[in-house]
Amino acid sequence: MANTANPELSDKSKVVAGILQIFLGGFGAGRFYTGHTGMALAQLFTCGGLGIWALIDGIIFLTSNDRTDAQGRKLAG
Repeated sequence: MANTANPELSDKSKVVAGILQIFLGGFGAGRFYTGHTGMALAQLFTCGGLGIWALIDGIIFLTSNDRTDAQGRKLAG
């Protein structure tokens, strides 16, 4: 489902990605959600960098306005 209001904006939400990363980042859930499968697999195999990488990544997803999905589109707020 594409965002028709702004084609440069992803249909994925940065809030959803951040929450997934904070709570399920050890499985790479936030990165799988945004389509970054390589990064998600790295997080899966390292348990989210023992939780630290996943937590920091989740916080950055929630606070940053320039995170993108796998197609390079900015995540919706």
